Amino acid sequence: MKTYQLVGIGNAVVDVITQSDDSFLDHMGIEKGIMQLIERDRAEVLYGAMETRVQTPGGSVANTIAGAGALGLKTAFIGRVHDDALGHFYADAMNDAGIDFVNPPVKGGELPSSRSMIFVSPDGERSMNTYLGISSELSSDDVPGDVAGGADLMFLEGYLFDKPKGKAAFLEAARTCRKNGGKIGIAISDPFCVDRHRGDFLSLIEHEVDFVIGNEDEIKSLFETDRLEDALMLTAALCPLVVCTRSGDGVSVMEGTVRTDVPVEKIVPVDATGAGDQFAAGFLFGMATGRDVETSARIGCVCAGEVITHIGPRPEADMATLLKTAGLI
Repeated sequence: MKTYQLVGIGNAVVDVITQSDDSFLDHMGIEKGIMQLIERDRAEVLYGAMETRVQTPGGSVANTIAGAGALGLKTAFIGRVHDDALGHFYADAMNDAGIDFVNPPVKGGELPSSRSMIFVSPDGERSMNTYLGISSELSSDDVPGDVAGGADLMFLEGYLFDKPKGKAAFLEAARTCRKNGGKIGIAISDPFCVDRHRGDFLSLIEHEVDFVIGNEDEIKSLFETDRLEDALMLTAALCPLVVCTRSGDGVSVMEGTVRTDVPVEKIVPVDATGAGDQFAAGFLFGMATGRDVETSARIGCVCAGEVITHIGPRPEADMATLLKTAGLI
């Protein structure tokens, strides 16, 4: 028996969320609907401009791990926070949610804990402004061998590819997990991240991972094509399982040359933050519990549909009840 059904490795970011209109975004020079990296001084300015704030532990893969834990999986998260107020908030909140946060806050003169200022527009679109701080310094030293080796599934966050030490941590974690019989997957995270590291991403997908999860733009960016069908076939030629979310158009899953398409119920979002993360949570729950890819994708769609009905990137409803009502568990 493995210690964990699912382990994530990624940026440990405190999400600071507020609502705003498009004129505020224009005034503050915030590009709507994307994630952009900012420096510490810009982070302080945006934080000060927030009239009301909801603070929650975040980070793309961390949100996925939290969602999977809410569905009942035994989970852990590998991430780096500083020995400051935000760092302790993050670690305590993860542990309180039943997720083993395996890295104690780092003492000393390192960078502050990471935070993302998220501005949610009336149409539910979110504009993320992320100061990476200490989380981007995650390295192989932060990967406990017993945690990586004790995972049935390990899910890696593409954003960490921006630094060589993050890539090294990825490879060490992936190889330790696989050596002990686990399966490895990656969240592509962002088309711009792919643009910066396309060769490394493709090499990792071909040689190190068992499954890939990304949205339509991210999958297409791997091969710089505007045709999703081509991108899916090319990615499937490298990796046994490719999962592509297509917003209101559903989900496409490739197992080798076999394609499965799953529709979604269209919902007007209150806050689109975390939709992809919670889809991944549901899909990985399905994988971890032995369900087929169609059922896993349907579970993922229910999880994504729930999270966009409220502010915040993590589930608020009793997900087990929702899935039972949908006849999925």
